[in-house]
Amino acid sequence: MPVEFASWLSDVGAHLRVAGKRKALRKPGQGEDYTHERYDGLVPRVVEPIHPSRMALRVVKILRETASARTLRFERTDGPLPPFRAGQYVNLFVEIDGVRTSRPYSISSPPGADHLDLTVRRKEGGFVSPHLLKQVKRGAEMESSGPAGRFYHEPLIDGDDLVFLAGGSGITPFASLIRDAVRRERELSIHLVYGSRTPDDVIFGGELSRLAEESDRLRYTPVISEPPETYEGRSGFLDAGQLADVLGDVDGRTFYLCGPNAMLDLCLAALEELGVPHWKIRRELYGPPDDVTAQPGWPAGLAADATFQVTVQGGPTFEASAGEPLINALEREGVVVPALCRSGECGACRMRLLEGKVFMPADTGIRESDRSFGYVHACVAYPIEDVRVRL
Repeated sequence: MPVEFASWLSDVGAHLRVAGKRKALRKPGQGEDYTHERYDGLVPRVVEPIHPSRMALRVVKILRETASARTLRFERTDGPLPPFRAGQYVNLFVEIDGVRTSRPYSISSPPGADHLDLTVRRKEGGFVSPHLLKQVKRGAEMESSGPAGRFYHEPLIDGDDLVFLAGGSGITPFASLIRDAVRRERELSIHLVYGSRTPDDVIFGGELSRLAEESDRLRYTPVISEPPETYEGRSGFLDAGQLADVLGDVDGRTFYLCGPNAMLDLCLAALEELGVPHWKIRRELYGPPDDVTAQPGWPAGLAADATFQVTVQGGPTFEASAGEPLINALEREGVVVPALCRSGECGACRMRLLEGKVFMPADTGIRESDRSFGYVHACVAYPIEDVRVRL
């Protein structure tokens, strides 16, 4: 008997045994609980390698992209790299000065590569990016989540005429999408418009120019907001006038946006002005706002450095700043909070607000049901009075 057929019979037998046990235990009018079932090893053998919750990684190479950006190239040491969709991210876990935290980074390498590239740009006043750029060396062992996120191309929904609007390090998911499309010779028409402050800030600039020259399905337009006097390319911001001049007709095209929050706000307003329907716009959330006090709805007169008492049910009580996401304060206190996107979308850091009030920006990806039933996402929740939470 062929090995593959024997394995299939074994899986079918396991299913039948579990189905029989479930039927015997089921009570009329009740649903079914599958959490105890492992299908005699089928789930860990088949599902977990494809969707790992954690991956052990080792830095095998560090590539200098710009003066402020590096690509950390990883290999996985506890198994093969799982499949992923171009445009997804992983959450990278680090420990800095005794504080265990994490940050999501879009995968810049294409699916199918034998390595995983995470491109990191230094953020002024940042906590994790300076550590990754200055302290992490070749051979460093790290841990990440499995691939996650929904910022990828859906052919049946998005069509094949795509516009990518990138700003700064927001180029990273587009690098994976473009590399994948070129490598697989996908029947897509892609126009990348990439806004950067100066020509020296452009990440992957040489490669993007080369790919656009080699492929008649890729157009690349860099836009520099602070050009030097000798710069001869396109300059300015990604506003409605700029996009109309660069893109021409926008009808029927699907727009993907990734970049700093200020750039996203500018582009969303521009696309609305140009008449692009909201269902033709995909955007990748880019973390919490740099200044939450400037968000609509922030309590008048409340300073970012105001402090309030946070109590974790069954855990510690500590002080937290109003202008800082609650998850940051929890991590400093040694409270481990599950996290993936750190932008309010995935819900991994969801917790119940038992007392008090927090502010959560309106444009984060929080489900309305969570807001209605008292759940907050710690990565975009800011205490605006004393609060008590249950993890």
